Amino acid sequence: MDTITWNDFEKVELRVGKILSAEVFKEARKPAYILHLDFGEEIGLRKSSAQITTHYTPEELVGRLIVAVVNFPKKQIGPIMSECLVTGFADGNGDIVLASIDKDVPLGAKLC
Repeated sequence: MDTITWNDFEKVELRVGKILSAEVFKEARKPAYILHLDFGEEIGLRKSSAQITTHYTPEELVGRLIVAVVNFPKKQIGPIMSECLVTGFADGNGDIVLASIDKDVPLGAKLC
C-alpha cells in the first residue's frame, strides 16, 4: 500500500450528496444507473454513472445521502458526462455497496 501525505488527502474533495433521481443506464456496457445528485449550494447538481444495480433499485436510491469525489475531471461514459465519482465498497462477490451517511448532515459537507 502506498502512503500519502496529509496534503494529498486534503486535495480529495469527498462530499455528501443526496440522490435526487436514479434511472437505468441502458447504454452502459455493464449494468449501471445514472444518478442525479445534489451537493448543496456551493457545488450544486452533478450527474454520475454507478454500477450498483445488484444491491439497489432506482426507487430505493432516491433520497439517500452518499459520499462522492467531486473534484475529479468530468468523464464521458457513453452518452453521459459523469461529473463525480460515487464511492462504495465491494462485497464478497465484487458488487458495490455504497458509502453512505446515516444521519443528516449538510449537503456538500466535506469528509474530515
